[in-house]
Amino acid sequence: MAAYDHFLKIDSLTKRFEQKNRAEIITVIDNVSMAIDEGEFIVFLGPSGCGKTTLMRIVGGLETATSGSVVLEGDYVTGPDRKKGMVFQSYSSFPWLTVLDNIMFGLKYRSDVSEKEKDEIARHYLDLVGLKGFESFYINRISGGMQQRVAIARTFAAGPDILLMDEPFGALDAQNREFLQVQLLDIRRAERKTVIFVTHDVEEAVFLADRIFVFSARPATILEEVTVGDYLPGERSLATKENDEFFRLRNRIMALTREQARRTEEMMVAGKT
Repeated sequence: MAAYDHFLKIDSLTKRFEQKNRAEIITVIDNVSMAIDEGEFIVFLGPSGCGKTTLMRIVGGLETATSGSVVLEGDYVTGPDRKKGMVFQSYSSFPWLTVLDNIMFGLKYRSDVSEKEKDEIARHYLDLVGLKGFESFYINRISGGMQQRVAIARTFAAGPDILLMDEPFGALDAQNREFLQVQLLDIRRAERKTVIFVTHDVEEAVFLADRIFVFSARPATILEEVTVGDYLPGERSLATKENDEFFRLRNRIMALTREQARRTEEMMVAGKT
């Protein structure tokens, strides 16, 4: 039995930056707290530049908080480690490696499995992301959407306890974006990994999330926590997006975020970003 109350706990977290060439201190995240249970799909939703990516990077150990704490599986997060896997918006695969070798790279530092098992794991995730048959293709010979599937497969293959995804579909066209959303839901059902997914796309958030944390314009505070399953019970598919409840929830959250986007634009005009 786990000796901690929650899989991930963020407690009274604040992050401040000193602006370049200015004496001003900017508060990016302001006293944010939340608790996440194992196996949840959590979405951080908010306007561009609000601080949601910074919060995710602090959870990943890539940045430090000014005050407050992040505790993962009972341990304070003090830096990056193998417990945390990250997928970014920009394609992060290695062009000199094949598709299979890129996925295998995620297993490079796993001493808990043999070379034979590494090959089996890599092929398992290759199949899960729908790239069977592309094993020997070099990355620059496949589409952007396929490259992002490789990045997702590589991150899952590394065996992290939590997956942190920073707008991973943001650079894709609508068709590829929707395809990968469905694939991610399928993989997540099979693997039951804990996921934190950052986006400013309301429809994407509602489609993917168990819970959505809606953030204000900077400094980021939690405006509302939405449990999507209260509105959309059961497994989701593309047909879910045609559901009346889906539209109602999307529109309600969009009304919340619209004002925050306006505030962000006003700060940009005033030179406060």
